[in-house]
Amino acid sequence: MAEKIRVGIIGCGGIANGKHMPAIKKVPYAEMVAFCDIVGERAEEAAEKFGAAGAKAYTDYKELLADKSIDLVHVLTPNRSHGFITVDALEAGKHVMCEKPMAKTYADAKAMLDAARRTGKKLTIGYQSRWRGDSLYLKEMCDNGELGEIYYARAIALRRRAVPTWGVFLNEYEQGGGPLIDIGTHALDLTLWLMDNYKPKMVVGTSYKKLGQQRRAGNAWGDWDPEAFTTEDSAFGFIVMENGATITLEAAWALNIADPREAVCLLAGDKAGADFFGEGDALRINRVHCGRQSVEVPNFDAGGVAFYDGAGSEPSELECLAFYEAVKNDSEVPTKPEQAIVVTRILEAIYESAATGKPVYFED
Repeated sequence: MAEKIRVGIIGCGGIANGKHMPAIKKVPYAEMVAFCDIVGERAEEAAEKFGAAGAKAYTDYKELLADKSIDLVHVLTPNRSHGFITVDALEAGKHVMCEKPMAKTYADAKAMLDAARRTGKKLTIGYQSRWRGDSLYLKEMCDNGELGEIYYARAIALRRRAVPTWGVFLNEYEQGGGPLIDIGTHALDLTLWLMDNYKPKMVVGTSYKKLGQQRRAGNAWGDWDPEAFTTEDSAFGFIVMENGATITLEAAWALNIADPREAVCLLAGDKAGADFFGEGDALRINRVHCGRQSVEVPNFDAGGVAFYDGAGSEPSELECLAFYEAVKNDSEVPTKPEQAIVVTRILEAIYESAATGKPVYFED
């Protein structure tokens, strides 16, 4: 590999501009040299704003992948194309950071994992909620056994009226679903990671289209188009793991609740419990101490978390840098595709159960 990791961006929309490209800019040994988007102007604008000298713009991602000098690509397209673009990138000899969710379907996710193993290239999925200071703190507690056996959890991504009205978020064909696959995926990934439990046994799910046809709905980002709203507006899952642990997953873009929470969870172990339900979604640890019930609220105001020299404290920056360190040092990626594929499999099972009215059992 050259002195700098040469990066290609596939998909130059909101998540690229808001998360990935600013984070890559903070990596001192990386440079963005190629940008692709089906809207050529977006690729050209990204190249001008974030690209190295001589950066190229494309409308066909396969032309970008043909450049043998590119070491790594970020796949930042709608969910439907995560699978085949990632497989093509891995086969072209590139390492891949794919934005969440891993794929629209479990079959696509498995093809991605198989391609990573076959090619020996590194693949990671963008679940930046793991990199929040409170998440890292709780993960250390869980890994140290301070909560004991975690046998009950709630994964929560509930908005009151915050439906994304831009891009293809409301398009079921492109995205594979609505809030469950969009924000529920973050809550489920965070919960499974904290529990270190990736063996589901059975899922029951429900999904609803109750509010998507309403007008003047008080949406945070303005009224949505009911005709374009083809996904669910809320979905819920009941997950039983092989070891008997129970997880409930709650996801909604629009739900008549007064206390919305997003990308948080509750964990109940046989030694202690934890949740993100404090003021401002603060992390709380509950336990019995000296025979008395107690609640602890860690202080995250004093200093940040910096794992690498020059690292910022933003979760997206830490996530990006950790992956680039894994590429540079040929070490293990922080968010493993073997973990992310379980998230996709559970989400798909919730949608299947919601459609059939029957539980879904996992064979392996």
